[in-house]
Amino acid sequence: MAVRAAVLPAVNAPLQVAEIDLPEPGPGQVRIRLAAAGVCHSDLSLSNGTLRQPAPAVLGHEGAGTVTAVGPDVTTVAPGDQVILNWAPSCGSCHFCGLAEPWLCAHAARGAESPYATLAADGSALYPGLGTAAFAEETVVPAAAALPLPDGVPLADAALLGCAVLTGWGAVHHSARVRAGESVVVLGVGGVGLATLQAARIAGAGPIVAVDVSPGKEELARAAGATEFVVAGDDTAKRVRALTGGVGADVAIECVGRADTIRTAWSATRRGGRTTVVGIGGQDQQVTFSALELFYFGRTLSGCVYGNSDPATDLPAIAVHVRSGALDLSAMVTERIGLDDIPSAFEAMVAGKGGRALVVF
Repeated sequence: MAVRAAVLPAVNAPLQVAEIDLPEPGPGQVRIRLAAAGVCHSDLSLSNGTLRQPAPAVLGHEGAGTVTAVGPDVTTVAPGDQVILNWAPSCGSCHFCGLAEPWLCAHAARGAESPYATLAADGSALYPGLGTAAFAEETVVPAAAALPLPDGVPLADAALLGCAVLTGWGAVHHSARVRAGESVVVLGVGGVGLATLQAARIAGAGPIVAVDVSPGKEELARAAGATEFVVAGDDTAKRVRALTGGVGADVAIECVGRADTIRTAWSATRRGGRTTVVGIGGQDQQVTFSALELFYFGRTLSGCVYGNSDPATDLPAIAVHVRSGALDLSAMVTERIGLDDIPSAFEAMVAGKGGRALVVF
């Protein structure tokens, strides 16, 4: 069956909308008709080679839709079920899964390593971006990558739960372990940053400082929960300290993935505070610290993979706040677009504009 998809012909090549042929789901697989897919900065990183991805490929990993068919041995979902894509399904049996750390699963990325479809024009093999290939009208994924949609969550907006919200929520509640009354600074007000701000607000943090290079993001940041907004510059850390009693934030969460931003987040954290890095940077982004400052400041610096989340347990917990109105998914969406508009959304991310663009099918 042929469907339309945004195809990455090669690393650093422009996306091309084309027809692809999807196979029927095999053993342990499900076929999903996408309702929506978020355009995440990780998709941009896959397209430009910052993150490894075999090509040609169909990118997109933040999606939600309806199951149209299931292969043999699938018992977790059935045709007609509404689901959220999980781009990092855990195997349940590796060393990290045994430690109850499914976000570090040694086999989570294996779905992206094998072709899953072909180009209708010439039959050439296509790889699924991060194993999910959500920039298409339909996709075929392992059953473990299709999580049931919690009740009361709108299907299209639920796409954001598959990456931005799980990551931002987990950064606050699992990695940084923000407590009520603690001060938080969030660097980078994209989709993940907006989710992080909302999660910090729900956690009872305060003050909550948002930092971004774009002054135009202040309204978005404040709507998400920021009590203060700082336009990024050479004095960012100093300004954050001034807004947090002169000592720095209890928690800094970096959502950009650049060496200078990570260093700023570290410098904006109080002595004894916690710095969490969510943003994904390239291998050339080197961050340096002196041995003396590591001792003197006593800060904790930690990475954060997929929010250190277990989607199976975190999605139902997050859905409670979506249903209550405390977590507003639609407020994170700054633009609803079609497949043909994804390249423009990539350009907007490079320019530091907007929050989350959502491809609506």
